[in-house]
Amino acid sequence: MEPIRVVWGTGRAATEMAAYDAALAAAGIENYNLVAVSSVIPDGATVEETGTAPDLGPVGNRLTVVQAHETVPVGDRDPACAGLAWATTDSGRGLFYEASGRDESTVRGAVTEGITSGRSLRDWTFTDQTHRLAVADPDAEAYTSAVAVAVYGESEPIL
Repeated sequence: MEPIRVVWGTGRAATEMAAYDAALAAAGIENYNLVAVSSVIPDGATVEETGTAPDLGPVGNRLTVVQAHETVPVGDRDPACAGLAWATTDSGRGLFYEASGRDESTVRGAVTEGITSGRSLRDWTFTDQTHRLAVADPDAEAYTSAVAVAVYGESEPIL
């Protein structure tokens, strides 16, 4: 089974979408179609923090992801913050929780509170819990984006 890779990035550009695309490029996943899932990690999976994704297949393929992203407008005073938390069991099953916003401590608190709540809903014995935040300081002349993404395995053909 391919690992679930946690990647993250920040970007700046002249438009909101271009800044988001730049953040995806910094994470190494700009050339794929992202398909969001609800955050459950299957039995037997492993989660690896890689920062930037390796080559995951042909351009335009589909990637299954859990994604947090935030974009702030030109000249905004607050940073763009995106975060993921995850908890796993000995068998590899687990959960991701994502949050985004414009305050690093609020986003960190939201992912921590979310994963704690998700753990309490399940009768599983969790053995590991961690989180990752991407934070981008605002730019006076560009939109600014941050992404934190869990990428499930390799890409798959979309057609």
